[in-house]
Amino acid sequence: MSNKESIAEIKAKLLSGTFSSEWKEMITKDSRKGVQQALNQYNKRQEKLEKLHHRFLEMSTWENTYWQEDHLYVAGVDEVGRGPLAGPVVAAAVILDSTFYLPGIDDSKKLSEKNKEDFFQYILQEAISVGVSVISHDQIDQMNIYESTKVAMKDAINNLEVTPHRLLLDAMELKDLPIEQVSLIKGDSKSISIAAASIVAKVTRDRLMKELHMDFPVYGWDKNMGYGTAEHLDGLDAHGPSPYHRKSFEPVKIRS
Repeated sequence: MSNKESIAEIKAKLLSGTFSSEWKEMITKDSRKGVQQALNQYNKRQEKLEKLHHRFLEMSTWENTYWQEDHLYVAGVDEVGRGPLAGPVVAAAVILDSTFYLPGIDDSKKLSEKNKEDFFQYILQEAISVGVSVISHDQIDQMNIYESTKVAMKDAINNLEVTPHRLLLDAMELKDLPIEQVSLIKGDSKSISIAAASIVAKVTRDRLMKELHMDFPVYGWDKNMGYGTAEHLDGLDAHGPSPYHRKSFEPVKIRS
């Protein structure tokens, strides 16, 4: 059968996944180089998908434990933007359904721009609830970045449409919240809910910084997102701080 099919037809069938195990066994014996290359590519794709599937299951351990205990609303909470010299800190809280499935989800820092954007849209579409909070540069200067981060995370939780039964936080503790919580070091690599929150916070903040870049292009915020890169520091040296810089941060303070 495989000898009667063109290489293009075999490639299309492998891509679609609509074939029997008998058919696949048959084409393994097809001596055409193009067929063997297509089969090798298919096997590599399947190996990658299998790894992503196992990784997703591994990152769902905390959520599954709570879901099995009937704690249905488990909120992952994370923030983005502690380190930048300009712009806000953004926090997100995300409650996922037990049927949520997104192989490849991970800490936002490990994802490509395209994956972050695609995953962001999927999370907003499929999550039970998403809460976001933006704390401005002025508030950061008034409170300090650590307190601002805690306020952002609490506000994100309060902005959820439902009250979570449990919280999973990335390396933070919110002691005055009456909700049982777990703080996980590198939680955005250990929990799908925290990873989802990190993606929502990251994409939200990046979009804000790209908007600010339109008014203040000399700092390169469309690429560095306000972090203290060489381009950003050169812009500070040449033009001084913008209205959106964090005046309490030392690299900005010494250039004011």
